[in-house]
Amino acid sequence: PHQVLRGGGRPELRRPGPPQDMDKEVVAMRNSQERNNRLENLCWRIWNVARQKKQVERDYSQEVARRKQEQELGSLEAAEDLSELSEGEKETVPKPDGAAAHLSADEQQPQQRTRLARINSEVRLVSDDEDEQSKDRNLYIVLVSIHGLVRGENMELGRDSDTGGQVKYVVELARALAATAGVHRVDLLTRQISCPDVDWTYGEPVEMLERLSSGDDDGDESGGGGAYIVRLPCGPRDQYIPKEELWPHIPEFVDRALSHVTNVARALGEQLQPPPSDAPATALAAPVWPYVIHGHYADAAEVAANLASALNVPMVMTGHSLGRNKLEQLLKLGRMHGPEIQGTYKIARRIEAEETGLDTAEMVVTSTKQEIEEQWGLYDGFDLMVERKLRVRQRRGVSSLGRYMPRMAVIPPGMDFSFVDTQDTADGDGADLQMLIDPVKAKKALPPIWSEILRFFTNPHKPMILALSRPDPKKNITTLLKAYGESRKLRELANLTLILGNRDDIDDMAGGGGTVLTAVLKLIDRYDLYGQVAYPKHHKQTDVPHIYRLAAKTKVVQNLKSPHPVFPSTMPKI
Repeated sequence: PHQVLRGGGRPELRRPGPPQDMDKEVVAMRNSQERNNRLENLCWRIWNVARQKKQVERDYSQEVARRKQEQELGSLEAAEDLSELSEGEKETVPKPDGAAAHLSADEQQPQQRTRLARINSEVRLVSDDEDEQSKDRNLYIVLVSIHGLVRGENMELGRDSDTGGQVKYVVELARALAATAGVHRVDLLTRQISCPDVDWTYGEPVEMLERLSSGDDDGDESGGGGAYIVRLPCGPRDQYIPKEELWPHIPEFVDRALSHVTNVARALGEQLQPPPSDAPATALAAPVWPYVIHGHYADAAEVAANLASALNVPMVMTGHSLGRNKLEQLLKLGRMHGPEIQGTYKIARRIEAEETGLDTAEMVVTSTKQEIEEQWGLYDGFDLMVERKLRVRQRRGVSSLGRYMPRMAVIPPGMDFSFVDTQDTADGDGADLQMLIDPVKAKKALPPIWSEILRFFTNPHKPMILALSRPDPKKNITTLLKAYGESRKLRELANLTLILGNRDDIDDMAGGGGTVLTAVLKLIDRYDLYGQVAYPKHHKQTDVPHIYRLAAKTKVVQNLKSPHPVFPSTMPKI
């Protein structure tokens, strides 16, 4: 057979070549056909991809137009609602008429709230104008603060990173609430610790707090009233573990707290609301359920959320320190990566608990507007504009379409002035200081903490820069010390006093406290600040007013330690 070849546009006949040449030509023709087929398939694929790209672009443009239209409508509606909010807040709520006043709590509840009905008839705070009506309310309030060493007297503030200002805050809050008219009992639930490394008082199941004096107090302390620290077993009893390791034991604490609150509610019901005399012998008194359950920090917020859901009572939450804000700051510093942050602080678990608290809480207590906008605004469960809009819709009686956000209430922390001596000497600001420097001239006993601080100074007459906090890296103590050491003018002008908790041995301190104190001692040695920096090892809670008084007599300059404080209790003062 002859082979037909196409060349020059005309077929030609040619003698067949050797078998090897024929095989090569067949293979070349086959490869050419396969190449043509691949090119054809590739063209079809390119055409199909181009067609799909046009479809995607068309769908995207339609989606963008739809979102833009929704945003414009939402902006118009939000502007209308916010203008209505400013007008509605000026209006006074009309008093119910006679018929409405006789409605039961269960009948009034659906008109007031669209959420699940609560056991309590009212979910609101008692105002000062209702003292006369609120004296007979006999409210039962539950506070929850799990981590740290919590006790009523001689608090070991600064012992570790878990025993700081929050401990003092919750204890004083419990005392203040117990002294409020209409409040019968306040329970502060915390973890029971029977560990040889801590004082035995932290293993006591119940501790009664000293009740603050109140003008409405009739002196009746009987019947289980007042404020109590209730310690519940949670996790290993013989170990004091940090808050990052408490998460697996939260369910155990919830179960024990639920049992305690139920028993107290029934006991208060039998005492305060006994059955009528003509009731059957088998009749049981109605329990006095908690008026509110207040969780402090993320771990206690999760506990409070579970308790409030189980008992169907309102929940209030105070963050104290927020996980998302801490994660953001740690990432900005660049010292730790995401996995290391998660392993050290269990930050994802903490954020999850805070989101759970947001979903359950009726109200979130904050100390500043900055905390609301810049810190809580990072969470999925809260948006400032949406919260305002939902509040407006609730006032108007319009459905919120299943959306709910807690109310944010700015309540700055107060201060207990019962330990502060307001009477000053008439000899002038420097009289007591001069007496302390020259004991022969002293006419009265001066606070021992004064001599404990002034023994560090070569010239105690100079003004004092005071920094009082627990030894924690985020308190910025080392930055303060560097600034002081590098400023010759500042060193000549003032002394520096560092009150960094209590310690016996730096090597025995847990967490980052030992690291901070070691860095402090190294900086003092680097800048040769001996005789200019005081860092006493121990101080009591009752010594704090005396420390401030000493600083005031030396013309104090107090510094701001934390770059992003949740509680702005320390502000720059001169």
